[in-house]
Amino acid sequence: MKRLQNKIAIITGGNSGIGLATARLFCDEGAKVVIAGRRAANNQQVIDKIRAAGGEISAVQADVSDMEDCKKIIKATIQQHGRIDILVNNAGIGDKHMPINACSEEWYDTVCKIDQYSVYYMSKYALEHMEKAGKGSIVNVSSIGSQGVAGISYSAAKAAVNSMTKNIALYYAATDIRCNAVAPGPTPTELNTPEQFATFHQEFAAACAKHIDVTLPEAQSEDQAEAILFFASDVSKAITGQILYVDHGTSLY
Repeated sequence: MKRLQNKIAIITGGNSGIGLATARLFCDEGAKVVIAGRRAANNQQVIDKIRAAGGEISAVQADVSDMEDCKKIIKATIQQHGRIDILVNNAGIGDKHMPINACSEEWYDTVCKIDQYSVYYMSKYALEHMEKAGKGSIVNVSSIGSQGVAGISYSAAKAAVNSMTKNIALYYAATDIRCNAVAPGPTPTELNTPEQFATFHQEFAAACAKHIDVTLPEAQSEDQAEAILFFASDVSKAITGQILYVDHGTSLY
């Protein structure tokens, strides 16, 4: 029996990086997956590859920083599948390690709308349907940056994700609706390529690096996907409100 057989799962930011690895794994485990992403061409490439491998997947072109687009994702999933068993709030952007005195108000808002507000929007509207079913699992993708070892906007947004995770879990603790988070450490994705790193605030990035062990191996997107699968599946049915750091111990430094 596959671990997500016939489960209906939404994965935001599912067309690249950790989201893509999660979509592949979920389909391999029997889930019917809906990915949400802003780039229609990327969405279609993922659909074509996963369907060719036998997975059941569809996509909604959407910007999760927009509340109406989040509603659109939920509505499309319900129209197609009739329910939502799993929500993976994965969509996010990095903030280039901007410290408070280098971070504009506009950049702060941009990062928080995508990395924080999207989790609120998607969870709120998915929970309306999970409540009707009396069960469901939300998995938020946080970061070791939630400990402050990133730019001001990213650190704030991911710390909020951790708090929202626990707050949702607390409210639904007496039910079969669960909420947990995976907090990746350095993981090779398109958000932290050498080209992207060149745009970071180098002085503050170096300061943050003094508080984590950057000599340890990097986790891979597939490692993060396995952790997300654990929380999404019934294997973790007694676990809620937890933050799982997947970072080879990087943040224990």
